[in-house]
Order: sequence, then C-alpha cells, then structure tokens
Amino acid sequence: MRVIKNINDWKDAAFFWPRPYGLVPTMGCLHDGHLTLIKKGRLDNATLIASVFVNPTQFGSTEDFKIYPQDIEADLCKLDDQGVDIVFMPCVQEMYPAGFDTYVDVGQIASRLEGQYRPEHFRGVATIVSKLFSIFQPTRAYFGQKDFQQSLVIKHVSKDLNLNVDVVVVSTARESDGLAFSSRNSYLKKDERVAATVLYKALTGAIKLYESGLLDVASIRNEITRTIESEPLAMIDYVSISDAQTLVELKQIDRQAVAAVAVRFGETRLLDNVYFDY
Repeated sequence: MRVIKNINDWKDAAFFWPRPYGLVPTMGCLHDGHLTLIKKGRLDNATLIASVFVNPTQFGSTEDFKIYPQDIEADLCKLDDQGVDIVFMPCVQEMYPAGFDTYVDVGQIASRLEGQYRPEHFRGVATIVSKLFSIFQPTRAYFGQKDFQQSLVIKHVSKDLNLNVDVVVVSTARESDGLAFSSRNSYLKKDERVAATVLYKALTGAIKLYESGLLDVASIRNEITRTIESEPLAMIDYVSISDAQTLVELKQIDRQAVAAVAVRFGETRLLDNVYFDY
C-alpha cells in the first residue's frame, strides 16, 4: 500500500497502476461502513484508491470540523488489511491552496432536507468530490446509502459535469442493534447510544406499514415521528418521505421513495434512511 500526500506524486505514479480505478472517498475514523465500501471497491477494480481527508468546506461555522474524530494509524492499518493500493492523505493547503475560489453549486437536489439545515454542506461535498474525480479519474466511486442525499448530489455532479464516473451506492452497514455505522456515533454518551436505536426501529416500522399496504405518506410519517418522539433523548430535525430521485416530498408512495430522518441525541446529530421499493 502506498500513501500519497501530494497531487503531483499521484501524477508521477499513475502510469504504473492498472485500470480500472476504484475510489472510496472518506474523512477517516474508519468503521465497518467504510470497510463495506472498500471491500466492494476491491472486488470491482484493478487499482483501489482511498482518500482520507477531513474536508473543511462541508462543515458549517457551528459544526465539528476542529474536533472531528481522527485515528490515522488505525485507519492505515484497516486500509492495508483490506488490500487498498493507494491512500491519498492531503493537507488542507494541498486541496485548497492560497487563492482557491472555485466551488460546485449543485442546485435543487442539494437545497432539500440536509440543505435546509446545512446550506453550505453540499457545495463543499460537491467541490471536494469533483476535485478527487479530477485528480484520480476513477472508473467507479463508492458511497454509502446512509448518506443517500450525498450520493444523489454526487451522481448529479458526475452526470452534469461529464465526469464519467460510475457512482456506486452500497447498502447501509449497521451495528447488531440496527444503528447505522457513523464516525459521529463515537460522540454519543452511553444513554444516547441506547436511545439512538429508536431510529432503526422507527424506519423498519415504516417499511412494515408500507408492506402491509399503507401508501399514505402522512400516516407513515406520523408513525415514524411518534416512534422517535417516544424516546425522550431524541430531538427531531426532520422526518421526510420523498421521491428517491428528486427528494420532492410525496403524498402517496406511488414510486420508489425514501424515508429519511435527522435526529439529535444530545449534541450528536444522526442521519438514517430506508427505501420503499415500488
């Protein structure tokens, strides 16, 4: 496994690595969710690249950029164990040098759900991913379903800017009690960690209602909300049931849809979602 910290070092090395390239962008603090992406990428590609970069432009002024969890040594061991070929670990100045002033505005798909609570977030995501796609020119890039809106944003970027990258979305990896793996789970206190299992309970309950024949979105949304609110430590930002491609809110589940929640437990904000297959 080779660790690269400078873009020019990759330009010098790229000639020696066989295509197709797979890319797994991460912010480090790797968990089993990341490893699921890496295992899929390893199967699909001749050369597998993982980036480890905590991207400052996707954090708001009140968010946790300066304290975002990092464990570089553990991350490198995990990546090596999974057979990653290249690890790209740039500093902030390498990705955003003095005078940097170009950003990617994704439009409507980024303005909904998370975009209402974190208005600059997806601009930062789209910009850093576009830079990574430009640097490595991968055939495929891998993202988790847990951050499904992010995957939609990146699909739009790849399509609209003709980046020619196949964006592969891998099913959410979960802990034994259903909580989706997330680097931010490490922020949870013991009682908050127990309380957070209500998210999966609420979402799987919604799937059961749908599978029983209920298609009315208001009724399903109300049941998700009721279940989450039964947990005193949970504070809801939103409960959404929307078109799985546009994120426009639905009245009836009459197409492929996604139920998404953003909920705070103490100071930790968690996301989760499930799909309604139509």
